[in-house]
Amino acid sequence: MPEHGTFVWNELNTRDPEAAREFYGKTLGWSFDTMPMAAGGDYIVAKIGDRMVGGIFDIRPVPGMENVPPHWFAYIEVDDVDARAAAAQQAGGALMRDIFDVPGVGRIAIVRDPTGAVVGWMTSAQQAG
Repeated sequence: MPEHGTFVWNELNTRDPEAAREFYGKTLGWSFDTMPMAAGGDYIVAKIGDRMVGGIFDIRPVPGMENVPPHWFAYIEVDDVDARAAAAQQAGGALMRDIFDVPGVGRIAIVRDPTGAVVGWMTSAQQAG
């Protein structure tokens, strides 16, 4: 089970998932599985053997991401994303969007800290269940 306060997932946000898949497959030896997302489209899971090591997310259809450059994005496990997001706001942070659920994955908040850095906080589905 993921531990509170630890980094648990890294995701490449890109406008060219196929080029990213080809690059990381050739250079790191990753293999890939594609899974449908509830909101539509596909999510690419990068793997070493049977172990999931990261994801590739196509940001082209996401409103508000038009001027955001491709980037790696990290997620930190938290024990209660709603309570922790409220505490973040009280401590000078901000939510970049409403907290949301990804079926089978977890509940996620995108948090901007007081320095301007943005990170995902997630209560994994296995922890919440």
